Amino acid sequence: MKGDPVIDVVGMSRRYGSGKEAFDAVRNLDLSVQEGELFGLLGTNGAGKTSTLEVIQGLSRASAGTVRVLGMDPVRNRKQIRPSLGIMLQKGGLPQDLTARESLAMWAGTCSNPLPVDEVFERVDMRDRGDTRVKFLSGGEARRLDLACAIIGRPLVLFLDEPTTGLDPESRRNTWQLIADLKASGVTIMLTTHYLDEAESLCDQLAIMHRGSVVRSGTVADVVADHPAQIKLHRPGLPLPALAGAEVRVENDLVVITTRTVQETLTELLLWAQHNNILLTGLDARAASLETVFLSIADQFDHHATLEGASA
Repeated sequence: MKGDPVIDVVGMSRRYGSGKEAFDAVRNLDLSVQEGELFGLLGTNGAGKTSTLEVIQGLSRASAGTVRVLGMDPVRNRKQIRPSLGIMLQKGGLPQDLTARESLAMWAGTCSNPLPVDEVFERVDMRDRGDTRVKFLSGGEARRLDLACAIIGRPLVLFLDEPTTGLDPESRRNTWQLIADLKASGVTIMLTTHYLDEAESLCDQLAIMHRGSVVRSGTVADVVADHPAQIKLHRPGLPLPALAGAEVRVENDLVVITTRTVQETLTELLLWAQHNNILLTGLDARAASLETVFLSIADQFDHHATLEGASA
């Protein structure tokens, strides 16, 4: 049985300005993150992710609704909550003339029970870069130093904003493993990323935001389940038959079939080709992925009334 959520957001809105200049960056948002869960917050540009994170982290106050982190109001109880949070911002702001070691030691000095600096450098794969000044670190190394600062205080709740941007493939895999290890140790993690394979690999639950609202949420399987698959092939010599429940469109010499029953549609197509002695070239059948869902959202919701008034 689930206990109380570590992060609990109910009906949260974030408005900037007033009167005719009012701007709703987030509107009537609900989300819940359980202890030890890795929750992905995804969204199109300007979707409201940053405003949502700022409210949850206690950096700004919600205009409406309730927000609880570890059972407390993150603004009113910021002093009590802050030691339990680790925050990795999208852009770090460490002093450029300090070395990486000096920067991490300085950050550790703000924590009540920090991990040893050398241990953290080992975990973020920067054991040999401690004496390098921050201004001489590569973009990927600077991101790993930001991550080191976020985890050195032994956080119960960790916010990671684009943690692998600028990392090479090996460092990215190592960071994934570190995040997985933190989750396995019981840390609750909220992740934002524009790498959808990262979200698919790491997240237990996720929410996709668009224009200030959550438009898809659940496990990756839940989010993808209602999205149709696609079958693509080079245009054959004969017109395709009517395919039950499928939508067919032709793009130059390419035929694109959209279907929610990919196995049945593919079987019907192959039987037709066999009966007519037609070789289907360039045949490619793919189930929906998080990427296809994500890319369809802006177009889908910008052209339907279901999100009328949800612009931000």
